[in-house]
Amino acid sequence: MQAHPRSPRSRMFDRPALTELVHRFYDAIRADAELGPVFEAELHDRWDAHLERMVDFWCTATKVSRSFRGDVYGKHMALPRIAPPHLKRWLRLWKAYTQVVFPAAEAVVLQDIATGVARVMHLGWFGRLPAQGALENWMETEGADACTA
Repeated sequence: MQAHPRSPRSRMFDRPALTELVHRFYDAIRADAELGPVFEAELHDRWDAHLERMVDFWCTATKVSRSFRGDVYGKHMALPRIAPPHLKRWLRLWKAYTQVVFPAAEAVVLQDIATGVARVMHLGWFGRLPAQGALENWMETEGADACTA
């Protein structure tokens, strides 16, 4: 049986770089006045396991591996107290850290994936899809300036 060639997307990313991104991003989440309390309330003593799952998620989303199994939507829909500013801040920080860890082309791919995830979460949490271009606009308004690390 012949091995399938790796996809172009999988050649852009590798597990060590995605691990760096996830850890730096979630360090910022934990320190963030808006998002830190939301995440801490859910993860308080399970951060290490969550970070490993998020690395698996992003490795799967970028086709580096097929290591993630789980119900992302269901887990997130169970979170209490989520409001649009939380999603906006999450996207802004994600953009900032993708720009720090990856070259521009790779950062944009990760931002596009995150925007797709955010679109589905927005529908689930708030009962409607965001306005056309709204999520992308949220990321544009702050970008790498949000990154203090």
